[in-house]
Amino acid sequence: MTTQPRILISNQDADRLEAMLDSLSDKAFPGKTELLRELDRAENVDSCDIPPGVVTMNSTVRFKVVSSGESFCKTLVFPKDMDDTGDKISILAPIGSALIGLSQGDDMQWPAPGGKTLTVHIDEVLYQPEHAGQLHR
Repeated sequence: MTTQPRILISNQDADRLEAMLDSLSDKAFPGKTELLRELDRAENVDSCDIPPGVVTMNSTVRFKVVSSGESFCKTLVFPKDMDDTGDKISILAPIGSALIGLSQGDDMQWPAPGGKTLTVHIDEVLYQPEHAGQLHR
């Protein structure tokens, strides 16, 4: 892998993500090791100190998968918040795990099913709860 971008995660998101991951077996979530590794290398900050261009939980982000050129606009959510609208992506999806903590303009390589690697590019964070003052969502 190439050099990974800086990752910022709010203390609140870090606590919630670690609790969720503790409750999941490796078999239930094959990407658990990679997400834990990212959480370990992340810089944890208070919610009020997260810059507005950083992807946090419940942020709406416009991003693309570089290899396919496909662009998406999705809200990054916990699995319990998924629905059938198609406008959300779970943190447990490979691309969802890659998004957390990235900033606008960042590229991130992430393992995908079948041994492939995806490169995700963050175009824009359209909505971020922390920036909107929703610190206790």
